Amino acid sequence: MELIERARHAVRVLALMVFALCASLQPATLQAQEAPLPPHGPDQHLGVVTCAGSTCHGATSPSDLSSVLQNEFVIWHRQDRHAQAYKVLLNERSRRIARNLGLPAAEKADICLDCHANNVAPQLRGPRFQISDGVGCEACHGGAQRYLGPHLAADATHAKNVEHGMYPTSDPAARAALCLSCHLGTRDRLATHRIMGAGHPRLSFELDTFSDIQPPHHRVDDDYHARKGAPDGVRLWVSGQFAAAGAFLDLFQAYQSRPHGLFPELSFFDCHGCHRSLHEQRWQPRPGLDLAPGSVRLLDANLLMLRQIVRVAAPARQAALDQALAQLHKATTTDMPATLAAAQHARTLIGEIERSLRTRGFGAADMSALLASLVTGGVHGEYSDYAGAEQAAMALGSLINAMRASSAISAARAGELEALLDRVYEVLADDTQYEPARLVAAMQALQGAL
Repeated sequence: MELIERARHAVRVLALMVFALCASLQPATLQAQEAPLPPHGPDQHLGVVTCAGSTCHGATSPSDLSSVLQNEFVIWHRQDRHAQAYKVLLNERSRRIARNLGLPAAEKADICLDCHANNVAPQLRGPRFQISDGVGCEACHGGAQRYLGPHLAADATHAKNVEHGMYPTSDPAARAALCLSCHLGTRDRLATHRIMGAGHPRLSFELDTFSDIQPPHHRVDDDYHARKGAPDGVRLWVSGQFAAAGAFLDLFQAYQSRPHGLFPELSFFDCHGCHRSLHEQRWQPRPGLDLAPGSVRLLDANLLMLRQIVRVAAPARQAALDQALAQLHKATTTDMPATLAAAQHARTLIGEIERSLRTRGFGAADMSALLASLVTGGVHGEYSDYAGAEQAAMALGSLINAMRASSAISAARAGELEALLDRVYEVLADDTQYEPARLVAAMQALQGAL
C-alpha cells in the first residue's frame, strides 16, 4: 500500500526532521486548548498567494539570513501532497465516487471539500483566496487576517502569533486534533461506510509517522528550540495515540447514536473482517477477547497501541484498561445501549490515564520497554487485524527513529532493527493478502534481535 511504503521511508528519516512539537507532554497551553480548528476560527483566510512572496515564504531556495527557511511555499507546492488534495477531486476515481453518492461534482461538494481543501465559510474568504489551492497554508496555520502583519515584526514571537490567530501546530494535542479532523473525522465530517462503499479508500493515520513523511518546511536549530522546544517523536506518538483513541470513542458514540437503519455505522469496525474472500477462512481469536467466530471486531488499532503505552507508563492501570476494552468488544455482540455505555466507560478511563501521563517523561529505558512491549504483542498475536499490525509497524518505526535521534541506540543498531522492521512492512505490503502468521514470524525475528 502507498501509505505503508511512505511509512517505510519515514522510519529512516531522523526525528529532528519532524514537524515542531513541544519538548514535553505538558498540558496544552491555554491558546492550544481554546484555539478552534483553522476552518472554524473567526479570522479571514487570505489565500496561499499571500504567503508566497519571494521575500516571505516563496523564495526558490532556503535563506541563511533568516530564522525560517523562506522557501516554505515552494516546498509545499512542489513536494507536499496536501497541495494536490483539491486536484484529486478532479480525477476519474473521485468523479465515480461523486456519481455513486449522487453528487453533481466532487470539487463542488462540501462533503469532499471539507478535507480536500481549505473549505472555510464564504464570508471568511479574502479577495485572493482560492478553494483550488487545496490544503494550503491557512488550512493548518489558521486564517492570516490578524497575524499576517504582526508575525513579520522584529519583536514577533510564537506566543504572540498564536494570540493573533495562528494555530499552534507545535503543541502535540493541538496538532493531533487538527490532523485527526480529516484523517479520522469529526462530528460534522467522517468517511462513513457509505462514502467508502462509494469508492473512497480506507483511512490510515499515525501522528508521528505522518509528521515525519511531511516534507519539512522548517529548520530545527537553536532559534527553533528557543521558540518552540525540541522535537521528540516518542512524545508525539504517545500524544497522537491518546488523541486518536479518544476521538475514535467520541465519534463512535456520536455516530452510533444516530439512526442508520438495520446496521450501525460500520466505518468504526474492522474493514477486513468482512472485505475478504469467502474462500479464505481467516477469522481467528485474539488473546484476551472472548468473541465468537465470525464476530466483526471494532477498529481498535489505536486502542491496541494505548495498551502498550499503559503497560510501560502506567502499569497500575493496565488491568482496568484491558477489562474496559474487553467489555467494549463484548458489548458489541449484545446491543447498542450496552455498547455505548461500555464506550463511554472506556473513554472516561482513557482520559484519566492520559491526564496522569501528561507530565511523565519517556527516557531511553522507557523507549526500550515500549519497543519490547510492541514486539511482544506481535509475537503473541495481538495484531491479527491488519489495522492493528499497521499501527504497530509505524509505532516501531517511530521508536527506533527516536532512539537513534536521542542516542539511546547507535545509528548502526538502528539500521539493524530497521532492516528487521522491513520484514514487517513486507507482510503489510498488501492489506488484501495480509497473513497474521507471517507477521508473528517477522515479530519473532525482531524479538530475537532485542
